Amino acid sequence: MLFNPDSAGVSPPVILFLALALDAAFGEFGPAFRVLPHPVAMIGGLTGWFDRRLNRERRSESARFVRGAVVTLLMVALAAGAGWGLHRLASTVMHGWAIEVLAVTLLLAQRSLFDHVRAVARGLERDGLTGGRAAVARIVGRDPEELDRHGVARAGIESLAESFCDGVVAPVFWYLLLGLPGLAAYKAVNTMDSMIGYRTVRHAAFGRTAARLDDVMNYIPARVAAALIVVASVFVPGGRPGASFRVMARDGGKHRSPNAGWPEAAMAGALGVALAGPRSYHGAVMNEPWVGGEFPARIGPPDIRRALYVFVVACLLEAVIVALIASLFLAGGLV
Repeated sequence: MLFNPDSAGVSPPVILFLALALDAAFGEFGPAFRVLPHPVAMIGGLTGWFDRRLNRERRSESARFVRGAVVTLLMVALAAGAGWGLHRLASTVMHGWAIEVLAVTLLLAQRSLFDHVRAVARGLERDGLTGGRAAVARIVGRDPEELDRHGVARAGIESLAESFCDGVVAPVFWYLLLGLPGLAAYKAVNTMDSMIGYRTVRHAAFGRTAARLDDVMNYIPARVAAALIVVASVFVPGGRPGASFRVMARDGGKHRSPNAGWPEAAMAGALGVALAGPRSYHGAVMNEPWVGGEFPARIGPPDIRRALYVFVVACLLEAVIVALIASLFLAGGLV
């Protein structure tokens, strides 16, 4: 690790393992954030304020690009600075490591991602297409009214695979590499990308830096996430590890994103389903290629539940890796 200062005598891998366990058990402590602002919501609110103030249509594309780049760098600096400050605070108070565990837990999304995607399966099962569309609208950027039952199921699985990287693997990677400052900076970039990184007329210039930086920061985590899905499929009933690896290697680069296609392709092969394909974003149809196109695209709630099974096993595999790293620190007396 490049970032190795401990927090009141507890090493980062131990803190990370505790945070993963806490997040898996309890999620994001949602009731608390009915009163307190969630860190990601704060990042989103500030990003939205800058977008409204600086990304005005009367300005030239170059002017909007420069302003977007400055905003991106400023947000990264603010987030990293906040992460560093919180880490320093945790290092100076008794049992301060618990503060850092809670902070890391808030920036992970294992449980919340599981719950949101499971809600898509339940919505389809209980309320049909209307319920599925309402549930999937909470986790995807595309127009849910353009999706049929199978499209809703595919959208849920695609979001699960892509967000396994964004919400689980990448935060773990950046925390292990650069500690709380690195994790906070990553969450700032990822949040900005989700808000202003779309290739729309409004955000093509202003959000370009955020989108490119998100691509860079997710490059390694996306491929690690895909590998974890491939391995996880070994332990899932009906999983197809061979197909998962084959489709990942063949179709991982077909996605418009340089990263999202890798875990999506691995998941498509693991389940034996076709994902991606043509979709609608903000009224515009994107004719994207199929991932795992040799498999059926007419899928439903049972396939979502199989994907959730793969996701849980992949999360457990990641936790085992973190536990092994933590045990090495403990064995070396680094706590």
